[in-house]
Amino acid sequence: MMVVATSNFVPYPGPAEHLARMGLPALALLLAAGLLHTQASPSARSFQLDYEHNCFRKDGAPFRYISGSIHYARVPRPAWRDRLLKMYMSGLSTVQVYVPWNYHETQPGVYDFTGNRDVEAFLDLTAELGLLVILRPGPYICAEWEMGGLPAWLLWKPDIILRTSNPAYLTAVDSWLHILLPKIKPRLYQQGGNIISVQVENEYGSYYACDYGYLRHLLGSFRALLGSEVLLFTTDSTGAEELRCGTLQGLYATVDFGPGSNVTEAFGAQRRVEPKGPLVNSEYYTGWLDYWGEAHASTSAARVARGLEDMLQLGASINMYMFHGGTNFAYWSGADYKDQYKPVTTSYDYDAPLSEAGDPTEKLFAIRTVIGKFQPLPVGPMPPATPKYAYGRVALQKYADLLDVLDVLCPSGPIQSQFPLTFEALKQAYGFMVYHTQLPRDVPDPATLSAPPHSICDRGYVMLQKEYQGTLERDGQTTLQVTGRAGDTLDILLENMGRISFGANTSDFKGLLGNLSLNSRPLSNWLIYPLAIDTAVQQGWPQAALPKSSSGGRVGPAFYTGTFEIPGIAWDTFVKFPGWSKGLLWINGFNLGRYWTRRGPQQTLFVPGSVLHVGHPNNITVLELEEAPPTPLLLFLDQPLYNTTLGCSTTATE
Repeated sequence: MMVVATSNFVPYPGPAEHLARMGLPALALLLAAGLLHTQASPSARSFQLDYEHNCFRKDGAPFRYISGSIHYARVPRPAWRDRLLKMYMSGLSTVQVYVPWNYHETQPGVYDFTGNRDVEAFLDLTAELGLLVILRPGPYICAEWEMGGLPAWLLWKPDIILRTSNPAYLTAVDSWLHILLPKIKPRLYQQGGNIISVQVENEYGSYYACDYGYLRHLLGSFRALLGSEVLLFTTDSTGAEELRCGTLQGLYATVDFGPGSNVTEAFGAQRRVEPKGPLVNSEYYTGWLDYWGEAHASTSAARVARGLEDMLQLGASINMYMFHGGTNFAYWSGADYKDQYKPVTTSYDYDAPLSEAGDPTEKLFAIRTVIGKFQPLPVGPMPPATPKYAYGRVALQKYADLLDVLDVLCPSGPIQSQFPLTFEALKQAYGFMVYHTQLPRDVPDPATLSAPPHSICDRGYVMLQKEYQGTLERDGQTTLQVTGRAGDTLDILLENMGRISFGANTSDFKGLLGNLSLNSRPLSNWLIYPLAIDTAVQQGWPQAALPKSSSGGRVGPAFYTGTFEIPGIAWDTFVKFPGWSKGLLWINGFNLGRYWTRRGPQQTLFVPGSVLHVGHPNNITVLELEEAPPTPLLLFLDQPLYNTTLGCSTTATE
């Protein structure tokens, strides 16, 4: 990267940012930018490293950014403008954005950039609002996102080695980059856009492979598709091994650490791999994520603000992760592996400055106060919290047990196999599959139904003669006692709780990975049903179908339905599940994600007002997996709830 001779670094915005800080409307900023473009060609725009003075240079002037992370895939498109405007009014000059590969290439060679997946529209909106962008296109992003953003269909090749120079993997990566990066290039700062830098891979030093050939391949691809001028960088934690394996000459090395770290020591780690250049914390943790079954994580506003000020006093550029976390709708939540499988909650609130619903918090105002000590803040008030509405109680009724509607959920019929097959073998990316067989002999006395270690991925709901027997769980209970007669039906509903995104090899296959046995004798002759529940619900099922005659039982996987109407305007709301156990919720065909009230800490699901209908009924579908309450109903509240019985909130230190 070019070394530029400069004057002493002053950590204030350049001229365009200074106009923005004076509170001019976004339209005026665009007009000003357009005028500047008529006076100077896009090639005159530059964003570079100045090694001599340890800073960035934007259009030749010293520059440092104060940035926040937002993930468009976790925010409903109608809310994008609200969230970005609040970030701008917080004093941020820049936003950091991940691009989840699996969100866009849903099947090999099948791409979706429409609606909420319209990344170009999101990037154009950031430019309209006067925000710069740090783009993190992967191909791996972590982000506690399903499989770290890598598509599940990569695992259709069982011998593939992810995040390495493996030819099968590189072929898929190259194909994707040739689709994505040409969309990005016109939006680079040097091309007249607002993307100032692009990350290559993500925290690669934390992956076991340490394959420099892979990083070199990515570097070559990014350069070929984006040009020689764009600033490319890496991000890793401050450990020596992580920085050894995650950095590469030609990629500017940055670090990530939270408010519990010694700032001088943490940046000292960056200096060991980048002796000169700007200090950069690419992920300054404003909070932390939640796992199912653990206490709700939080980090104090004062602690976050103090760490931010310490870094700004050193002249560092900082991105706060997250500034707005959002929601893991549908099946997009990932999992960590830290001695055991740890699935991430539906809420990605992250205890961030903007809450899951996009509301300013005490932490946001503490951060804004610190930023105001170092640069002018935008003139005008912070946009308020979005209105919430407690729609009250909505009664539901049982529609059908899941096993009674397999013809609807798997219209193509089952696959026969001597032994169980994985989700990947049947090209089922997410959700659920049913494994069906029969008892081979009479079992008058309790026999042990067991699964080999690490073969239940991730939860198996066991039914004998359609009666719920219990649950088998990854890194948990793997045996049940059953009795029955020869020919009795045995069904296991397998739930994919999200593929590992960090902490282990991300080749996280789903389903039954090994054969079940009965008193150590393997079972065989399986019928396997890949379920397309979302497709059916999006097409109006079950409301549009004829009513099912259903047993009154409340135990085991079953669907429940209901409707409600809303007065006047569709406000955001939160759904509570009193007495329910674990399952998923759809409203008007939109999958709002998983609830797991028995395990917590999350007790409500966020419902964006944009999914609700005014003037006609809103259709509710619940898939309860374990046990419904005696009176099935939902409560719509105007605030979220977390389970406080799990103990005190944890404090993030990483």
